[in-house]
Amino acid sequence: MTTLKTTLLVIAKEPRPGRVKTRLTPPFSPEQAAALAEASLADTLDAVAAASAARRVLVLDGSPGPWLPSGFDVVPQCGGGLDARLADAFAGCTGPALLIGMDTPQVTPALLTVDFADCDAYFGPAEDGGFWALGLADPDPGLLRGVPMSAPQTGAVQRRRLVAAGLRVRDLPLLRDVDTAADAAAVAALVPHGRFAARLARCSAQRGTERR
Repeated sequence: MTTLKTTLLVIAKEPRPGRVKTRLTPPFSPEQAAALAEASLADTLDAVAAASAARRVLVLDGSPGPWLPSGFDVVPQCGGGLDARLADAFAGCTGPALLIGMDTPQVTPALLTVDFADCDAYFGPAEDGGFWALGLADPDPGLLRGVPMSAPQTGAVQRRRLVAAGLRVRDLPLLRDVDTAADAAAVAALVPHGRFAARLARCSAQRGTERR
């Protein structure tokens, strides 16, 4: 199996104030947090658009905006917990698929170029104990249902689930999600020329002006 047969999935929320990146508030306002989320999503979608894939899908909670590049199919997220929504995203795929979120604007097309020729799954661990990417040669929604999400042990539980199913797992590099202001600063430093870094600089400048 080659990457050209792979579906790239991005699961995301529409970047609206009060609905995204609430852990950035404070120090940022809900509007600034939403702007940072939009920039993170835009950088992520650009990386996906530049990667080789058979299909690119945005699994969206909300409505698409001008931040969505061409070449993506948009499907709505189902209801339920995050495990159910991730499982449903894979259920819509008929072949190999790699799923990522909107919280790693430092992701590159190279990281998303996967080949399942000698493995059954890809696992991208996140620094907070979760995971930023999950790839399955044979998408089985049951591999995700029931995994406790947004917890320090999420990644470990999910990876054990893959191994217990007898899958050959290849690990991707450890990445840092953007959840807090400290995360935002660290990630922006990794990709200083991206939309996310530029938006963070503007938001930080606005905060400095407001404090005077």
